[in-house]
Amino acid sequence: MKRPNILILFTDMQRADTIESWGNPIIKTPNLNNLVKEGTSFLKCYTPSPVCVSARCSLHYGLYPSRTKCYDNGPMKPDEEDSYVHQLNKAGYYTHSIGKCHFTPNPYELRGFHTREIQEEISQDPKKDDYLNDLFKSGYSHITDPHGVRGEMYYIPQVSQMPSELHPTNWVGERSTEFIKKMELKHTSWMLFSSFIHPHPPFALPAPWHKIYRSPDMPLPNVPQNTDTLLTSINKKQNRYKYRDQGLDNNLIKLIKAYYYGCISYVDFQIGKIIKTLKDTNQLDNTVVIFTSDHGEHLGDYNSFGKRSMHSTSSRIPLIVRFPGVFPNNIRITNPTSLIDIAKTCLNLGKIKSDDNLYEGEDLLEIAKGNSKRITVFSQWNR
Repeated sequence: MKRPNILILFTDMQRADTIESWGNPIIKTPNLNNLVKEGTSFLKCYTPSPVCVSARCSLHYGLYPSRTKCYDNGPMKPDEEDSYVHQLNKAGYYTHSIGKCHFTPNPYELRGFHTREIQEEISQDPKKDDYLNDLFKSGYSHITDPHGVRGEMYYIPQVSQMPSELHPTNWVGERSTEFIKKMELKHTSWMLFSSFIHPHPPFALPAPWHKIYRSPDMPLPNVPQNTDTLLTSINKKQNRYKYRDQGLDNNLIKLIKAYYYGCISYVDFQIGKIIKTLKDTNQLDNTVVIFTSDHGEHLGDYNSFGKRSMHSTSSRIPLIVRFPGVFPNNIRITNPTSLIDIAKTCLNLGKIKSDDNLYEGEDLLEIAKGNSKRITVFSQWNR
């Protein structure tokens, strides 16, 4: 029997309390609920860095920021063919990514993947960005903000300028299903990094998904009486450059949450399509499915917006692993875990030996079995 396939379903800026079966009474995530039921939930997973590039660098190389020297949205460590993706590649896996990788300083490099289908939120070049190329070919070359209008509109919920079939979230879902179909008859094990930009702001949902939640039904954010004493300088700076520092509008905050939840439910819908494709092509039983995110989002909690702080709204993320017969079904682990654990987990599941000093994480399977003595994980933003 060939080594298991590995599918990483990755979102951007999704906080841990946004899964229905993890206790959120409002959000609807039926396909994530199924992953929870059929897999192992790690309830106390924390990002190694509560900002995009740094977190993704730590994920890709299995190292904390203190080792990667990437602490913020600056350049990643030089690629020295030492990522876990490189190791999978060298062991015979076909490695492919679809969607956002956020590699810096060159967003189009491979860093171990055999191939990429690129969708980056800042890209303006359809010759290099596959999503933009497809969008422009469909007659939408006039669109200047396919991922939503930023700047002053960064935290203003908005309806996408494209129909749902051309939305960036749907594109990642469709391209992922096509890749899985293509690999059905291959004799090579594969690894797919399927990475959605949502629910990262701006919250630009396609119609009719923008009406799946209504703002009057959203709870107000958590703002303790001593909130001012709980804030760091970065909380205040983020509010300033996200245009959220000139007074709070509770109706707007509830609308932001409604669209944020809608973004997650739309991703959940894509995950359902991807899992169904695995099942329809008889690949589900031999595929490890990992769902997680890079960091969270304050959503008005503590009168803050964005990320970059160690409040749990920013630093705690979802993590679910589904591989029945190996990972226990429908259990919840409270040991601390981190994105850096994914590298060693994938290599061990692929029966690939690696230098113990190369990666700092632990095997999530061993944690699930109760074989880990670790009581602490670390997170760092900036120096």
